[in-house]
Amino acid sequence: MSAVFVIVLALPLVSSQSYHWGACPDPKVQPNFNLQKYLGTWYEIEKLPASFEKGKCIEANYATRSDGTIQVLNSRFYKDKFRTVEGTAVIPDPREPARLGVSFSYFTPYAPYWVLTTDYTSVAVVYTCTDILHLFHVDYAWILGRSRFLQPQTVLYAKQLLVGEGVDIFRMKATDQMGCRN
Repeated sequence: MSAVFVIVLALPLVSSQSYHWGACPDPKVQPNFNLQKYLGTWYEIEKLPASFEKGKCIEANYATRSDGTIQVLNSRFYKDKFRTVEGTAVIPDPREPARLGVSFSYFTPYAPYWVLTTDYTSVAVVYTCTDILHLFHVDYAWILGRSRFLQPQTVLYAKQLLVGEGVDIFRMKATDQMGCRN
């Protein structure tokens, strides 16, 4: 099967994603990342498009489990229903704790979840990228807040950080956090 044919077949799968020619960028992650400080609730402020993440009032809650893994509980309001999905995060290399892996199914491998920066109390910038046949990549980026709304200068700082790390934020969109339950 030719690479062009595979790409043509894969394009509909990534049409609502952010994909680019070439390899993934390799951004720097949060030095001295402290998972315990990161745990808790984060609200999605802005993101690159993700077909699996539609709706409003999107939030994620992180908690440690007794087996040492991290419970990831994502929730959103979509099509007049409150929906949740539970996943698992791990730290594959303890020397780089800001480079986590996350999976939402027993049947899928852990996807990268890299915390590029966080102050733990107000903002976090998260990035993930997957190379496809070494020809192009699909990436996701999130600006997260401990509250549903961040100051515009904080969002601008987060976007500038992403751009500085080689991430194309042209398709980044704000998440609707109005009228949420809390």
